[in-house]
Amino acid sequence: MIPRTMFDLTLTFDNGPDPDTTPAVLDNLARRAIRTTFFVVGRNLVAARGLAERAHAEGHWIGNHTWTHSGALGPRQEPDLAEAEIGRTQRAIGALAHPRKFFRPQGDGGHIDHRLLNGPCLDFLAGGRFTCVLWNAIPRDWNDPDGWVERALAQCRAQKWTLMVLHDIPSGAMRHLDRFLDRVEDMGGCFRQEFPPDCMPVVEGVIVRPIDGYVTRASTA
Repeated sequence: MIPRTMFDLTLTFDNGPDPDTTPAVLDNLARRAIRTTFFVVGRNLVAARGLAERAHAEGHWIGNHTWTHSGALGPRQEPDLAEAEIGRTQRAIGALAHPRKFFRPQGDGGHIDHRLLNGPCLDFLAGGRFTCVLWNAIPRDWNDPDGWVERALAQCRAQKWTLMVLHDIPSGAMRHLDRFLDRVEDMGGCFRQEFPPDCMPVVEGVIVRPIDGYVTRASTA
């Protein structure tokens, strides 16, 4: 018998929607009545809006993961970057958005550091009353599509409440989602939709936890 360990798991899916991957992900979640959050890339949402509408109709939350997903926001210096990446995506999400306007920055490989945001982007989140959602587990499914499950399970066992990033992209990794969900249930895991408070440094535009470690500030030299 597998020893049962109790832990909470909040699943999130980044970078979709993808017509070749997201439908099977939604099917798996629906069979188990698991509700999650899909952090969508704006241009992918426009191309496959029906999948985001299905996710929303089935009780999943829809969050913002930039328009292009073309690099962490912190080092980027393009004029009007926040509007182009965050604002444009939020308008595309439209009525599918959660009232708390969830936003997840790109970590460039899962890193949580000063590259996540820059000053103008942080100001944009504050002015727009966004809630910034980070993570505490990232099993790197995108570059290890067959080996991520064991790593993900180890991350779940290592903490009481895991907020995990998976990706509904055509890497092949989500072929193993059903097996992962089976293993979580066998281990006594409890699926939750809400986020651990310590993974939300900004809540409805208010900085509620230390933020400087996540922000690249413009040089004054």
